[in-house]
Amino acid sequence: MSAVFVGISGWRYPPWRGVFYPPGLPQRRELEYASRALPTIEINGTFYSLQTPQSFQHWYDETPPGFIFSVKGARYITHIRRLREIEAPLANFFASGLFNLREKLGPILWQFPPSFRFDPETMKRFLELLPQDTEQALILARRRERRMVGRARLAIDAPRALRHAVEIRHESFIDEYFVQMLRAHNIALVVADTAGKWPYREDVTADFLYLRLHGDKELYASGYTDEALTRWAARIGAWRDGLQPEDAHLISTRVTPHRQPRDVYCYFDNDIKVKAPFDAKSLITKL
Repeated sequence: MSAVFVGISGWRYPPWRGVFYPPGLPQRRELEYASRALPTIEINGTFYSLQTPQSFQHWYDETPPGFIFSVKGARYITHIRRLREIEAPLANFFASGLFNLREKLGPILWQFPPSFRFDPETMKRFLELLPQDTEQALILARRRERRMVGRARLAIDAPRALRHAVEIRHESFIDEYFVQMLRAHNIALVVADTAGKWPYREDVTADFLYLRLHGDKELYASGYTDEALTRWAARIGAWRDGLQPEDAHLISTRVTPHRQPRDVYCYFDNDIKVKAPFDAKSLITKL
């Protein structure tokens, strides 16, 4: 069976207070509220800095059973190191507390900057480093740097598969070989709606789909019309059922993905004008 998880990217935004969040709701209860309104949230604080095991444990405790967190990979790895000499930073990332999310840990998102070009050898090394399950991630985490001593979680509650997704923002990734690499490692290509600013492709490269809807008219700001949400619901339904939209925007047309039900994770990131949570709820209703 496949499942669809529709939610938001982040949850702590001042403009949401009194609009999505009820007036007077304490800031410390915003995750509790959002996680009862939606089934999944993408953690984006992990992109900007290493978090702590205590934070991950708090997020786990504040959310209901069955809730799912996706986690955004560190920009230190993707934007600053630009995938060079990243063994220790990757170890630090996985040691920082992700294991405290336990069964609520969903896919890990790796977003590349617009200036980052596709280099096959660099990408190959990166994909090979990504752990495919929590046991591999624990082995990697144990190679953390000394500065992580005392602020790491180096234990797992159970062996679990890990999922990874990559979001591209440079045209050089429109390359058949890139798609082949993703499929070889069962890593999803993010379907990213960015109001036409960055490449938009819908190749199915893994046993799940990962969507990020940043706004179809104005990046991070515009909401989705009823017509647009109906279109997204149809596309998500096709991917969930193991199909592919007939008008799919593809990099590769050489191989048709094996037909099998797929989980779909969809996150609205059009947060500036408080559109994301309401668009997410509307899409859930349509699905």
